[in-house]
Amino acid sequence: MSEAAATQAPDADTDAETDRSGRRWWTVAVFAYITLEGAGLQMRGAVIPALRRTFDVPEWQLGLVAPAGTVGYVLAVVVVGAVAGRLDTRWLLLVGIVGTGAGILVMGVAPSFALFLAALLGRGLFTGVGRGTDRPLLSHLYPRQRGRIFGYYDMMWAVGATAGPLLVAAAVAAGNWRLAYYALALAFVPVVALVVALPTPEVDGGDDPLDWAELRRITRQPAVVTMAVALFLSTGFEGGLFTWVTTYAQGRLPGSLATASLSVMLAAYIPGRFASGWLSERLGYVRLAVGLVGLTIPAFAYTFFLADGYGLLVGLFTIGLALSGMYPTLLAYATEAVPEHSAPVNATAAVTSAAGIAVVPAAMGFIIGDTGVVGAMRLLAVPLALLALVLSYALYRAVR
Repeated sequence: MSEAAATQAPDADTDAETDRSGRRWWTVAVFAYITLEGAGLQMRGAVIPALRRTFDVPEWQLGLVAPAGTVGYVLAVVVVGAVAGRLDTRWLLLVGIVGTGAGILVMGVAPSFALFLAALLGRGLFTGVGRGTDRPLLSHLYPRQRGRIFGYYDMMWAVGATAGPLLVAAAVAAGNWRLAYYALALAFVPVVALVVALPTPEVDGGDDPLDWAELRRITRQPAVVTMAVALFLSTGFEGGLFTWVTTYAQGRLPGSLATASLSVMLAAYIPGRFASGWLSERLGYVRLAVGLVGLTIPAFAYTFFLADGYGLLVGLFTIGLALSGMYPTLLAYATEAVPEHSAPVNATAAVTSAAGIAVVPAAMGFIIGDTGVVGAMRLLAVPLALLALVLSYALYRAVR
């Protein structure tokens, strides 16, 4: 070996180790951010009774809490998906993290309900910037492990989502719901410091600039169309459970357990998403998605047609365990088809899932007013059956 080659070899090893270390720390930063964001998202519902007492507002105004955060989020994700190939990823992610943390702090100090909603809208906008950037970044950092890394990403969201309502409960027990928002905002400080300290992430390629021709090509990809339809159905099913399962549990469980029924389902998302991330590389995305919906169907039938008492909690945990892997698996499936446009695919997933979460629970609200909560929950069998048909057809196309 020549002297020059001998000198270059250690340098190459050092560069490779630096790249791996940078990738590892960027993953830590993204996972920390999504954990805190999940906590902030699920705090919204838990804090509503405290908002009613503090601001003395009617129910219809409290109903604006969910759409106030969602509208800003969806708009920002769409914009980021359109411009991701033209702007610096590190800068976008930093703006998203700082803005999300600041929005949470303002929500905590808001002196009126109108300002609380305004802060929630702003927080949703910045969250859309962050979440429109972080998953595409992971897609490029782990091009051969998208299914696994997306599963772990959503597992960390589930950790935060499970902790968020508990944080509100602790703050209320301490005498002031605002303490939960102060604590969560403070937790953003080390994440911001880490992103500031890290160098620009090194990725193999990145998102290509998006034009109308490329957008038409993306929207005609069978994998992207399948993802969009399946996510609308699966997140609509999820949204119906998130919104109404506590109401359904009342009278079937003791009061404290009825309140905790949603937390039981969310807790199952943690092992469920870990398992789906691991299985995605062994089974393939479509086979795994079909298997997940196949597990969800009998769990749903047991929970809402047979179970009573503590059996209801068992059924909800099983539904959460199976259903939790659907979103990351379907998103990885579509991203694999057009990896050079991961941000627009991520934006498509965000828009269709937000639509599902908005439409299905609202429709259930009208049904509950006419026939009661039992009939509405059982009608969730419709999107679940349609989801099974869509995924079965995708599997048929994949194996024929």
